[in-house]
Amino acid sequence: MGKTEAVAEVFLTAIRSLPKAERDRVLRGLVKDRSLRRDLMDLAIIEERRKEPSRPFREHLRERRDLVPHLKG
Repeated sequence: MGKTEAVAEVFLTAIRSLPKAERDRVLRGLVKDRSLRRDLMDLAIIEERRKEPSRPFREHLRERRDLVPHLKG
């Protein structure tokens, strides 16, 4: 485990060990910060979709062009 992972684990352990009211306050503080909220949302989506099969990026672009007419070109 590297230094970054170790520091992250210390913070996670500390947050998990807090009483529920204090933990909720910390989490609300993270969510109130617009930049951190976006990061958390991105990470949550990545985690949810981690097991989805991948596909070529160009295939995705073709599909987008078909769905959004102004992208055809």
